[in-house]
Amino acid sequence: MFQLKTDPLTGKSEWIVIEEEEGGNEKQTTPKALLATTSYLDMLNDTRRNTAYRLAIDKTVTKPCHVLDIGGGTGLLSMMAARAMGLYDSKWSSTSNGLVTACESYLPMVKLMKKVLRANGMDGRICVINKRSDELEVGLDIPSRANVLVSEILDSELLGEGLIPTLQHAHDKLLVENPQTVPYRATTYGQLVECTYLRELHDLVHREAEASDGIHLSPSGMTGLLGIKQQQFALHCDAIKDEIKLLSEPFKVFDFDFWRRPESSREIELQVRATDDGTVHAIISWWSLQLDSEGTIFYSTAPSWICCPSDVKELKTNSLCSWNWCDHWKQTVWFTPRSGLPVFKDEKAQLHAVHSETSISYKFKTYLDNKEAAQLDLQTRDCQIVLSPERNALYGDGAWRSLMLNAIEKALCQIVHPLCLVADDSIFLVIAVARLSNTSHVIPLFPGIGKKGANYLQTVAATNGYTMDRIQFLKKKDLLSNLQDSHQRKINLFVAEPFYYGNDSVLPWQNLRFWKERTLLDPILSKDMLIMPCRGLLKACAMCLPDLWQSRRCLKEIEGFDHSIVNTTLGGCGGLPVTEESPFLPFFIWQCGETKILSEMATVMEFDFSEPMSSCSGKAQVQFRESGVCHGFVFWIDWVMDMDGSTILSTGPDKRHWKQGVKLLNEPVEVGNGGFSSIEIETFFDPSNGELSLLHAFLTNQR
Repeated sequence: MFQLKTDPLTGKSEWIVIEEEEGGNEKQTTPKALLATTSYLDMLNDTRRNTAYRLAIDKTVTKPCHVLDIGGGTGLLSMMAARAMGLYDSKWSSTSNGLVTACESYLPMVKLMKKVLRANGMDGRICVINKRSDELEVGLDIPSRANVLVSEILDSELLGEGLIPTLQHAHDKLLVENPQTVPYRATTYGQLVECTYLRELHDLVHREAEASDGIHLSPSGMTGLLGIKQQQFALHCDAIKDEIKLLSEPFKVFDFDFWRRPESSREIELQVRATDDGTVHAIISWWSLQLDSEGTIFYSTAPSWICCPSDVKELKTNSLCSWNWCDHWKQTVWFTPRSGLPVFKDEKAQLHAVHSETSISYKFKTYLDNKEAAQLDLQTRDCQIVLSPERNALYGDGAWRSLMLNAIEKALCQIVHPLCLVADDSIFLVIAVARLSNTSHVIPLFPGIGKKGANYLQTVAATNGYTMDRIQFLKKKDLLSNLQDSHQRKINLFVAEPFYYGNDSVLPWQNLRFWKERTLLDPILSKDMLIMPCRGLLKACAMCLPDLWQSRRCLKEIEGFDHSIVNTTLGGCGGLPVTEESPFLPFFIWQCGETKILSEMATVMEFDFSEPMSSCSGKAQVQFRESGVCHGFVFWIDWVMDMDGSTILSTGPDKRHWKQGVKLLNEPVEVGNGGFSSIEIETFFDPSNGELSLLHAFLTNQR
């Protein structure tokens, strides 16, 4: 099998081979990192989920039968089913009537599942098939249709992992008539909310007007040109619960029955009564699983302000309703178009809800909404650029825009005829340079947005006061050949935010791709070239992160099944061998549940972008300012935009627009109160692969 791997410093992708030798031994070339940054570990540490599934499977599988587990993962649900029908005890024989079939399409996970089954004495008792469920055939892959379906193919929106087509095929081809299923039913809910932050994530038009700085990323009459996609976005809404004003009671949207074949699409008209005056900026959604047919076992992704049903007896005794932070399932947010929908207490908002095979969408019955939808379709066919909500919010942030414009103006004042290379996907920088200097020529590389970026710049040129004859699009190889001619001007301004389209889940230092480009393009850079940013400061602090650490901790037993063998592969922390350590992981720290900064924010290492890329190292002793339990270190880069260091863009843990890099400790450490007073952090950057390595030591006061 082949797995696509991307080099963060070049953007180039290559296919690497993942294979298994005879006897089940992995070759050394199998990359552990393929699974270490996934949400598998977080999901397996979700005790509410695990217990709910175990209770429901024990209640459903009461006699020998054929159980099909779709999306087998580590084999946990399959082992629960096998144990429930007696295949786990010592009296089992190969002639037993019961059968459990687990299908899993992802080969690295299949390999891991086989190890888990072997560790629990289940190999040979569960049939593992490395295929998608819609590739299975009765009589070829499985001997008969299954009596029971167990599955967990759900994302935060519920439908995004292909739940509906998977269930349709299973009912058509793989299950008996009227099968039993775990889960039994899922129900989606919504709630109208007002929230300034949620408005910031989607309303670029009005925020840009408020900035009033002369840059028009989303010009009047072209509101669909730049912005977010109309879809549900996963978000930890409890992180902003103090900023949310609830404008309705929760309302039910759709039921999805697992035990019968679902429809591909449905729509419904909802009359939602407003509970207060306000402006609806978004609909927050979540879902609830009813895992058993009797309706006594539930699991919900509701935010913490929603209470569990009081009549669910088994949930009370097993504490399955208590809120706990997990990252694999969040709430979702659907943004109201434009600047929001005004509502008044006790009036009803008319909401049209639609689900397709893979998503749920909403539309308020208003004239403005219909007008905007038509405008989007008409204006933005060939040049629309879709941003993440965080990037959209950043482009509307007046403080960020002012900082960037000041830095650009300062650089342009030092150059008579700027020949500027924009090394990333920043449309903002291209427009800003072209607008602020009438003598400038700009070459955008646009490695991610490509031709759409060119079409976009042409569309907004007149509004932003530049002409396209000052914008030149060249591929990197053509750029080198064109400008290496001794008669050609050389680049004297090299800029980046940095921002790379589609790279929303990378570590901070994996945005140093522009530094790599600067190194490769050195022959066509002038000796007095200005670069922005000119330096990068790798910053770090120690933090208390109990929820994040708990979600990534090493596994032992899950509902009676040993999972310790998965820890190294899944990137666990806590209890790892001395020779192993957990990986760096990208997270929005502000969304990581309970958090507390324990130390000062120190500069550990510095990158000098005026020089070609090279290996870097740095060391800092970081003092603890608060007592508490340290679960790990958080890293980010502060970008120094000008040579005198007066303009610095921070991307630290208090900033919502950027992800930070997290290194969790093998075990939490008590700090302060006469204990450890500081920590020594040493880092090393490898320019060959863009990876950062870390050494650390906790220190006490020396007297």
